[in-house]
Amino acid sequence: MMGASCKKGVADANSAPEQQARPGATEEATWVTLLPTTSFNSYSTYWNNLYPWGSDHNGSARMRTQNIATSGGVLTMTAYPGTVSDKASIHYFSGTCYAKQQVTVSASWPKWRVSGEFQCPSVKGTWPAFWLNGANQWPPESDIMEFKGSATCWTNTYKNENGQWSSVGTSISGPANWHTYTAYLIRIGTTNNVSIEYWIDGTKVSTQTGQNFLNEPLNLIIDLQMEGSSGTPGPTGNTVMSARNVTIQRSATL
Repeated sequence: MMGASCKKGVADANSAPEQQARPGATEEATWVTLLPTTSFNSYSTYWNNLYPWGSDHNGSARMRTQNIATSGGVLTMTAYPGTVSDKASIHYFSGTCYAKQQVTVSASWPKWRVSGEFQCPSVKGTWPAFWLNGANQWPPESDIMEFKGSATCWTNTYKNENGQWSSVGTSISGPANWHTYTAYLIRIGTTNNVSIEYWIDGTKVSTQTGQNFLNEPLNLIIDLQMEGSSGTPGPTGNTVMSARNVTIQRSATL
């Protein structure tokens, strides 16, 4: 995904499930939970509808509140074909939301964990994503999970230490099944840069650098965008994406 101004098992709420897989990296961290895994049970307390900037982005879906539903701690977004009179490039109605709690890596809170479980479509024309986007400006951006019309999950960061995109694709077996997607954002020394570790189902798939991410508030967005980078034409029927156990945690210790 790209920001609005650009061209583009159950998790425990107080501990990181990847912790044992990362000896020395998180075992000393004391996590403070800001967005609980139960947030979809109190949706309006923790989440806002649409994008931070409105209903449209860089795909062909117009986001609407009626395309979002919650039940039993699970968020469901449903996309289906539709048109609007004010924008010919809109081919679908779908859903998106963003957390009221932002992510801001700082000297006081140098380590953050963002995680969630998702069932994602992966056919041509479907573009689900779980991502962080600069609240005040773009960049920064961190894509924790992004499918673009195939079973490859993309983890991306912009800008990296060279001022470019970092992108790593990981093949996922059965994206429509529940999988866990996690990012650890960790300040690098005393610099303004942030190391971002991307994990899928407890396995680290990439470590990337976010240039000047320090002190930049990030919005956490979940969306089921359509077409765009995932290709055209998209599906002719309903497309569903589900999420559960989404959480934001931070630590004052590395």
